[in-house]
Amino acid sequence: MVGKSPGGHGPGESRRVPVIVGPTASGKTGVALRLAQILGGEILSADSRQIYRHLDVGTAKPTAAQRELVRHHFVDELAPDAEFNAGKFGELGRRAVDQIFARGLIPVVAGGSGLYVRSLIDGFFEGPGADPEFREALEERIRRNGLPDLLEDLRRLDPATASRIDPTKPRRVVRALEVIHATGRSLSSHQTAARVVLNFVPVLFGLLWERKELYRRIDERCDRMLSGGLLEEAAALVRLGYDARLNALNTVGYKESFAVLRGELAPAELAGEFRKNSRRYAKRQMTWFRRDGRIRWIDMNGETPDGDVAEVIAGEFCAAPARDSG
Repeated sequence: MVGKSPGGHGPGESRRVPVIVGPTASGKTGVALRLAQILGGEILSADSRQIYRHLDVGTAKPTAAQRELVRHHFVDELAPDAEFNAGKFGELGRRAVDQIFARGLIPVVAGGSGLYVRSLIDGFFEGPGADPEFREALEERIRRNGLPDLLEDLRRLDPATASRIDPTKPRRVVRALEVIHATGRSLSSHQTAARVVLNFVPVLFGLLWERKELYRRIDERCDRMLSGGLLEEAAALVRLGYDARLNALNTVGYKESFAVLRGELAPAELAGEFRKNSRRYAKRQMTWFRRDGRIRWIDMNGETPDGDVAEVIAGEFCAAPARDSG
């Protein structure tokens, strides 16, 4: 079943875009692939790592065969040391949405990066350039006193950002304080002002698993990645000259693999650390997504094929009211 854009291709509410979100290992890739086939569309990957070349195993990147079936955007486009961020994704993603609609197709967004999804559909403030001296001072405070020292400043100066920021990501805390230092305004106030006027309406769907089953799937996926050559992929990245401190490589799976390569983690401990940190990451993803009341949650049970889940989403998407973005 191949369809056209529900309601036609005019601006605004007539151009609706399904957005598939969920934690790692929730099945987004398979569901989005089938949904794009049902609707007649192309996929925008809202994954902060799949855009980088050479990061195949550790990002669960769509296979070449899957990309032959449906065109994917923001997959395999940049070198690992290239600069890319949520703000750029939002800007380029909205441009890609326009181009896909212009071809008479449906854009299907899929990914687990809540920041990338938010940038695409709500806008995102990139802020001023980095202040090297101020950044070094903040990083020295982290080395001396730990990240909680900076978090306390952020809670005082920008409580809205502090309440939703990932406390395990020092770069984000530093960046939020940099914005205040450079502009005299909080990051949250900039982001509110930077909300974009969309010429499409996002219709959000989330893949919801019972926690025990999700963790089982995460463990299995970690094992598949390791048996599929994750450690070897990390070693190949080092041989290509990519520093493990690159932002693109500062992610679960690669961090643990690089620790093994540096001799900081025993090979026998790799699987356990990878699984543990992947579950923690999934928990943070769900905390983020649960705050968004626009998401229609689809109960997943592991017995329903991806195609059947996609059929359910397609039915709800086509029946959704024109203005669904909340």
